[in-house]
Amino acid sequence: MRKRAAVLCGAAVVVAGTFTAVPADASAPQSAPPASAAGVTWKKCGTADYPTLQCASLKVPLDHANPRGRQITLALSRVPHTAKKYQGPLLVNPGGPGGSGLTFAGFIASGLPKAVAAQYDVIGFDPRGVGASKPALNCKPGFFNPVRPDSVPSTPAIEKANLERAKSFAAACGRKYASVLPYIDTISAVQDMDSIRRALGAKRINYFGYSYGTYLGAVYAKLFPHQVRRLVLDSIVDPTGVWYDDNLGQDYAFNDRHRALMAWIAKYDATYKLGTDPEKIEAKWYAMRAALAKKPAGGKVGASELEDTYIPGGYYNGYWPYLAEAFAAYVNSKNADPLIDAYENFGAVDASGDNGYSIYASVQCRDASWPRDWRQWQKDNWAVYEKAPFMAWSNAWYNAPCAFWPTGSLKPVNIANGKLPPALLFQATNDAATPYEGGVTVHRLLAGSSLVVEEGGGNHGITLSGNTCLDKYLATYLTDGKVPRGGGEADAVCTALPDPKPLTAKAASTSSRGAALHRLLGARS
Repeated sequence: MRKRAAVLCGAAVVVAGTFTAVPADASAPQSAPPASAAGVTWKKCGTADYPTLQCASLKVPLDHANPRGRQITLALSRVPHTAKKYQGPLLVNPGGPGGSGLTFAGFIASGLPKAVAAQYDVIGFDPRGVGASKPALNCKPGFFNPVRPDSVPSTPAIEKANLERAKSFAAACGRKYASVLPYIDTISAVQDMDSIRRALGAKRINYFGYSYGTYLGAVYAKLFPHQVRRLVLDSIVDPTGVWYDDNLGQDYAFNDRHRALMAWIAKYDATYKLGTDPEKIEAKWYAMRAALAKKPAGGKVGASELEDTYIPGGYYNGYWPYLAEAFAAYVNSKNADPLIDAYENFGAVDASGDNGYSIYASVQCRDASWPRDWRQWQKDNWAVYEKAPFMAWSNAWYNAPCAFWPTGSLKPVNIANGKLPPALLFQATNDAATPYEGGVTVHRLLAGSSLVVEEGGGNHGITLSGNTCLDKYLATYLTDGKVPRGGGEADAVCTALPDPKPLTAKAASTSSRGAALHRLLGARS
């Protein structure tokens, strides 16, 4: 996980005609579903952005091994197909774990070419415990309210305060949801997905997932390979590091992206007046952090909240101009207002965020074993911090409830699979949340899959966000099942979009499709 991606000079850029199609039975049109099947009745729930959106609910067993036992409710959404050619349901997931998929269905349907989207019922869903599904978990409302202890445990008192927070969160989840927590995990969510498939009256599903949604999709494909028609995975979780090692690996990648932001600020010294040396600018950022640790801005942005504010810049460079302006205002003008605004826009956690984090922790802590000896966490995270300080301890405390989780753990799923139609994978070389190696690993584990790489890209979630080269491969695959075939590590390479420019009166990068996607992607995974 610590190795950064090298330039893919040996990877072949696909030219016209070098495609492989899925088998005929996997690309054949599907029969249209009934208006109501297995108790799923769709009702209008359109929004201004997505007027054709429909909603429904579905009862599923809390414990799929006991199908007649306690039932829970999944919230579903749909943008129905309109074309004569119907290719079946396309289930979509924005990641997390803990991300809501209801509005996400509208985003995907509107982002695909109209002729492509028209051939699918695009199906969103809130996974068990999330959002409009019931019960929806919220273990400890306000857990991220400011001002929290400094994430870096530089003194025993600071470490104790953070440990008590982690223990209290795990204990609160155990008290409130003792009967539910053993069933909040990836395998249970995958079984829910197959319940959705059956309720829709579909023999097979198409699936499109981002971030953690790539692991969800890969596990579904492993457990239900013959129910998969097409499989798209964007920004791919390394399934061999679930979840402790994956989180350590993220820290190095996020540190690289934070330094990329510093270099970008240096490039625009005429705008931000923070200097032209990225290392000196980085030193100013850490000096700002130290000052906020002593005196939080507006009584709400301390050192930990500053990290919360700047970590989203590692997911999406469209936020860089706003983060740079806030940084410059604080350093150059002693004006904290833009920083407070940036925290409220990018870092603050609301009730839906509390719910998302509760599911994030519940799934990750249950999915796999975590060190229960805190000394192991200390050793590993201080080692990371020495080389990659930006997110090391913030990420450690984000996951620390898993050291005290009240349920036992499952074993990660080996997603290696030779029973699928060709899958289509997308990965950016400099993705921080799901580093590049995860895409290469899953490409190797899914026989017959094709990997499309965004060379030089650092954003997390890369399709349907403005890169027409990537989107062309996606549209081709969803239209007729054809995947690119190259001769190297990647089957096709697309050049990343340029980094943003500083804000002007006309620029509004948070109104782009990329920004819309990143508002919908789930909590950090």
